[in-house]
Amino acid sequence: MKFFSSLALLALSSAALTFSGTALAQQKLLPAQSEISFVSKQMGVPLDGHFKKFDAQISFDTAKPEAAKIAFTVDTGSATLGAPESDAELPKAAWFNVPKFPQATFQSSGVKSLGAGKYQITGKLSIKGNTRDVDVPVTLTQAGAVTTAVGQFTLKRLSYKIGEGEWADTSMVADDVQVKFKLALSAMGKL
Repeated sequence: MKFFSSLALLALSSAALTFSGTALAQQKLLPAQSEISFVSKQMGVPLDGHFKKFDAQISFDTAKPEAAKIAFTVDTGSATLGAPESDAELPKAAWFNVPKFPQATFQSSGVKSLGAGKYQITGKLSIKGNTRDVDVPVTLTQAGAVTTAVGQFTLKRLSYKIGEGEWADTSMVADDVQVKFKLALSAMGKL
């Protein structure tokens, strides 16, 4: 369970960072074309999961990336590992504690252009009442009127108290969770 929660958190973080790389003023998330996934290891075996429900408020201009404003929310209760038994555990207190902390959030504090459509997004990721500074690399591409932001990063699940109690044992569920995201955004200008 702990592993899955960490993966979901990682996916959320990645998605938040991805949105920060869009072009021009207010962008709109296209949920049907977007995804936030996570990979954790339980007893050395990779477990894949994803979040079904997330949203973002993004204002980004590629000419002034330092002025970008990115806010992201992920419904922690929408995390899934694809197995009913695991999915029933994720909302519980040891993992995401959904009744008390129904959302994870990301708020950008800075965006730096790295050239060639690549950006480094810095901000605060809050999960389960724990807030940490994160840096997320994002690559932007454009096809027609849709800009796609992709990226991945690793987070430490125990820093967010995901997988408490018996699940804090990293020999059972690894502390590292890889979060991956692909976010489709509309209302973009040329990159």
